[in-house]
Amino acid sequence: MSILIKGAKILGEQPADVLIEDGVITSLDGGTADRTIDADGLVLLPGLVDLHTHLREPGREDAETVETGSRAAAAGGFTAVLAMANTNPVTDTAEAAEYVYDLGRRAGLVDVQPVGAVTKNLAGEGLAELGLMARSRAQVRVFSDDGRCVHDARLMRRALEYIRSFGGVISQHSQDPRLADGQACCHEGEVSGRLGLPGWPVVAEEVIVARDVMLARHTGSRVHVAHVSTAGSLDVIRWAKKQGIEVTAEVTPHHLMLTTDLLAGYDPVFKVNPPLRPDEHVAALREALADGTIDAVATDHAPHARHDKEHAFAEAAFGMLGLEQALQVVNTTMVATGAMTWAQVADVMSVNPARIAGLSDHGRPIAVGEPANLTLIDPAATVTVDADASYSLSRNNPWGGRELTGQVHTTLLRGVPTFEFENQPQEATA
Repeated sequence: MSILIKGAKILGEQPADVLIEDGVITSLDGGTADRTIDADGLVLLPGLVDLHTHLREPGREDAETVETGSRAAAAGGFTAVLAMANTNPVTDTAEAAEYVYDLGRRAGLVDVQPVGAVTKNLAGEGLAELGLMARSRAQVRVFSDDGRCVHDARLMRRALEYIRSFGGVISQHSQDPRLADGQACCHEGEVSGRLGLPGWPVVAEEVIVARDVMLARHTGSRVHVAHVSTAGSLDVIRWAKKQGIEVTAEVTPHHLMLTTDLLAGYDPVFKVNPPLRPDEHVAALREALADGTIDAVATDHAPHARHDKEHAFAEAAFGMLGLEQALQVVNTTMVATGAMTWAQVADVMSVNPARIAGLSDHGRPIAVGEPANLTLIDPAATVTVDADASYSLSRNNPWGGRELTGQVHTTLLRGVPTFEFENQPQEATA
């Protein structure tokens, strides 16, 4: 099948007529095709890549499956996602990694790349099968105990040394458990004190980031800071990059827009780990994303069944949905404000994530001969998000009722449309 994308602005610049044949871009000057997509006024980006997605399968198919999460990802403009390891059973063996990998290929909507656990059963006591997962059909390159910090410095050192031999990377959930335990659920400060919620101090993140960049320097290996949320962490990351240390970092859409003030209503949809932070941290994160200190936007898409979220705030599960609104949030906070160009958005939502994850067919230039993994967005559309309408099985959507700018028009995986806004079912509209 051949498709002509007519009049799209590549990276928001000059319009082009992009011809796709057999899953590959064959011309930027038009041609004859089986189908034409009128892309006048639309922006064409390389397909988005999410470094941090919770798909819940196996084990919690009541909250999400690989297929439903893949549909949500395609609707958000993603062509590849990294599925985190905290499933049941945990993705800590080659067999478990291949199972998730095969589920993704079977769904066929996005490329699902498993993330391997760093430690067995996420217990923080012994290394998981890092080498076997790397050599498996899934070719795992990113490892994380996300949801739990690899808090033992000696074990973290061993993991960094091990993955160096095959070009892997450790994605760290930076949370010192002695400074912010499992009950901590609100940024430590005036709001946590007023609401009577257990505080999560910024230093609990920052000391782990500092330790891990020093371990990366010592081992000559790669560390990735997941969901960075504090200005102090950014100071450490900036310093480390200036030293030539192999460190990368991601920020979530919710940490780019939402603040700790939203917790005043005790709505558990806003309970997330790390917690929402005050305005000054949000501003620092936006600046760091624009100046390149932060390498990637990653959703930390964390679907939960209603019975896990509908509790008193302190007892509710951590996490919120992110895949379907991520690009809209970045457009609203960064592009529409003039802080970033579409070319920079392509870097932080496609090029850099693909490079960090080692996904060679994603994050590619929009050029002749390249795979047609692409996203079309209408940058001027305004959308009021309906929290009850989603491709995800879960409804813990923090964007419900909020007006965002931009709408994904079409997502193509190897030249095949996996999402088309005009053809989506009514119940899935935002």
